[in-house]
Amino acid sequence: MGSEGRGWNGAAAGAGAGDGARGGEEKPTTTAAVAAGAPADVPTSAASVDISLPLPEMTPHIIGLCKGSVKGWSSLDSSCFSIETVSGGITNLLLKVSVKEDTGNEFSVTVRLYGPNTDLVIDRKRELQAIPYLSAAGFGARLLGIFENGVVQSFINARTLSPADMREPRIAAEIAKELHRFHQVDIPGCKEPQLWNDIFKFLKKASALNFEDNEKRKRYETISFREIQDEVKELKDLSDLLHAPVVFAHNDLLSGNLMLNDLEGKLYFIDFEYGSYSYRGYDIANHFNEYAGFDCDYDMYPDKDAQYHFFRNYMQPDRPSEVQAQDLEALYVETNTFRLASHIYWALWALIQAKVSPIDFDYLGYFFLRYSEYKKQRESCFSLAQSFLSQLRNG
Repeated sequence: MGSEGRGWNGAAAGAGAGDGARGGEEKPTTTAAVAAGAPADVPTSAASVDISLPLPEMTPHIIGLCKGSVKGWSSLDSSCFSIETVSGGITNLLLKVSVKEDTGNEFSVTVRLYGPNTDLVIDRKRELQAIPYLSAAGFGARLLGIFENGVVQSFINARTLSPADMREPRIAAEIAKELHRFHQVDIPGCKEPQLWNDIFKFLKKASALNFEDNEKRKRYETISFREIQDEVKELKDLSDLLHAPVVFAHNDLLSGNLMLNDLEGKLYFIDFEYGSYSYRGYDIANHFNEYAGFDCDYDMYPDKDAQYHFFRNYMQPDRPSEVQAQDLEALYVETNTFRLASHIYWALWALIQAKVSPIDFDYLGYFFLRYSEYKKQRESCFSLAQSFLSQLRNG
């Protein structure tokens, strides 16, 4: 499967706050609902931008939004602005907006435009509630303004990682350390894990679709949603026995949502659209599944040694060599049980996209790919968890 798929924006690599998110799939939320999750000092506008317009036709609207969001820009002449596309992602269109200031310095921000129909899979209110706290902790771009179907954010001068970068031991260690820090951030509000709630919501939506295209309908009708529901319940029951720690999780830590400033050695996590309180092991497993890259080669999933390297740096960022063997084993079991949940989540996500996304991509095929990988890994992952739990019971 090529780079045109699910979070696939390989062409977006380069300087700027990249768009690694997955589907162009949501009906924009109303400004009132969005503003309810926004910090009081962030400008909010009822304006919207038609994402289908050519960039020259968008430009006056984008400039107007930036003038209203960035301090000191309101009086600038429109001729001072330059706009370029950073990425045409699967969920967002990301633009870099720059101005030459009187001092001669260039200052840039990013404008992120939501794709259509994404409210079916993304909780924008939840995202906007989290961004200020994550930003204060040093994660992602700073939120500068909110409008009807997007946001204005600070510009990150870094390159987007590739899947191969994520597998490099030095970078993997830095990702692990940064993820440990990310999981320490306290986001106000409900702290109950949302993973299974989200999966069951996806399942309900995915099982009630109606495809007009005959070929799509025939493929869709081969899916047994009763089987998937039974699998989800059994997996949930098993994972509950592991008592995995609950953290605020990124939930979409693929290469496109990781950026690195090579000169400064600074790693950035970006795009918190799927962020929520969830299980520690799920966030790590979801990241490991992304080692598969744009070609969805799940043979790239890290082996035990590579996982332990990551776990050591995650559990003890300052003293990775001191992590105890039993703690490594417990996290290994936890992660590889939630590995299955990641496949189910994105498989169901893809079914919804197959119906609502305007992107020319075989989302139905992606469902079957992820669900097949779930079934391929099911026996070994279940056995691993069941054996571990049996050992705990028997002392």
